[in-house]
Amino acid sequence: MASSFSNYFKFLLSILFFIIFFTCHSFSSSNYSLSNIVINSTSEFINHTAISEFRILNRRILTQCPDPNPYLSITTASNSTLSDESFVTVHISGVLVPSKGDWVGMISPSYSDTSSCPLNALQYQQTGDLSELPLLCHYPVKMRVTWVSGDKTPQQLQYGYGKSQTSQVSTFTQKDMCSSILKSPAKDFGWHDPGFIHSAVMTGLNPSTTNSYTYGSDSSGWSERITFKTPPAGGTNEVRFLAYGDMGKAPRDPSAEHYIQPGSLSVVKAMVDEVSSGNVDSIFHIGDISYATGFLVEWDYFLHLITPIASRISYMTAIGNHERDYIGTGSVYGTPDSGGECGVPYETYFQMPTQAKDKPWYSIEQGSVHFTVISTEHDWSQNSEQYEWMKNDMASVDRTRTPWLIFTGHRPMYSSVTGGILQNVDDDFVEAVEPLLLANKVDLALFGHVHNYERTCAVYQKECKAMPTKDASGIDTYDNSNYSAPVHAVIGMAGFNLDQFPSQADEWSLVRKVEFGYVRVHATRNSLTVEYVNANTRKLEDNFKIIKS
Repeated sequence: MASSFSNYFKFLLSILFFIIFFTCHSFSSSNYSLSNIVINSTSEFINHTAISEFRILNRRILTQCPDPNPYLSITTASNSTLSDESFVTVHISGVLVPSKGDWVGMISPSYSDTSSCPLNALQYQQTGDLSELPLLCHYPVKMRVTWVSGDKTPQQLQYGYGKSQTSQVSTFTQKDMCSSILKSPAKDFGWHDPGFIHSAVMTGLNPSTTNSYTYGSDSSGWSERITFKTPPAGGTNEVRFLAYGDMGKAPRDPSAEHYIQPGSLSVVKAMVDEVSSGNVDSIFHIGDISYATGFLVEWDYFLHLITPIASRISYMTAIGNHERDYIGTGSVYGTPDSGGECGVPYETYFQMPTQAKDKPWYSIEQGSVHFTVISTEHDWSQNSEQYEWMKNDMASVDRTRTPWLIFTGHRPMYSSVTGGILQNVDDDFVEAVEPLLLANKVDLALFGHVHNYERTCAVYQKECKAMPTKDASGIDTYDNSNYSAPVHAVIGMAGFNLDQFPSQADEWSLVRKVEFGYVRVHATRNSLTVEYVNANTRKLEDNFKIIKS
């Protein structure tokens, strides 16, 4: 549950300049007072916002409102000599038709220059966003009438019946980000101070029980009391979890932002309903988490999006290329996919039970399942540290305690979508690691990276070693009582624009679907049931079982 609380953190905004946006009718709501909005900045945090002439987040032309409100007035109690550490008071008056759809935004810093936008398109493209010009090269931090400030003083996590833990406080700075000859978003023009990230570990909890917690301090305030459910202990009879990859985030209003993942909203909405039903024990998000790719404010958006689920059940993650990869940083793939993040924000927000910093592989047990979670972005070659860890971890599983072994990482071993210049399936990865899956009798391998759903036969070295049969309900069933090979499933359909399949596929590919969704897994001691849920219709696009006597 420790990773669940990384969604709740305080941000200090080093405010250098404000600009207020409105919808075309006005701002506010009849129940809100918007005068005397005060944003605080202290000298302790000067220059935490990147200094650059290049700011991009919204890449669309702004249209003027056809009927602007002539009575609307916005003034600030400041002057042109305002320093970074000064206070700002913003006064808003003349609101005629209030609406909950209106919003306030901010651009920082004041010296952002749009004149060089077209010349900087190449810098932007290293994030993977190939949108057409023109660019709106500001750096708006989209906000409602709510903000929070950073506080590095440790706070308290109160839970259960009178238990309390003091938070550990961490952060990262612009200096921690990576860059190259070609400027990166994370370090050079997309930096946004994350504030201070607090985390605390709840101890003494019973598995499969419902508890509650609140966090904060008397000086900074307290959160609401949140109810959460602990996962079942390893070795118990069953576990129910959701899994997916490549989710990201999307705006809820008509605004446009860098790298939108359109399916993320419907997927989260469906999973909120699943979690509310009480039938989910945990979640596994296997790489490509926020797609912030160096525009650090977008981590805020993502964390806010997943809060309704990640604050209530265990939220486990694996690292992907858009969290780790960058030129000259030791990642397996020397592409700038992380936008200069180099894994630093990911590992700060999602503190998994890993081996050490920048060694993001780990295993856990829940119910009847042992999960081996690897990084496809770190060295997995034979005799590497991660390879030896994988080998030892899977060989040490007590199958009488956890009969099911699920292997998961971001990049797949099988996909009918080949990819572009850099192939979706790395043959070297398959050659090095696939024999470990067979040798240790992995039942199910779950991957992301390719943005669709695909299920295989029981496959090894591209050959079907066993095919499923239909049970009495017509469900494809793999019988692992006499083990033959792992079943692979690509589940990268949780948000990013979907990848279409070619017209032809190899015989190992049994089911191919292109719909936004996630998988729902129910593991007992004798069966592993997997259901692919369409997030929009809530219908099952595919389901299968793996059984053993």
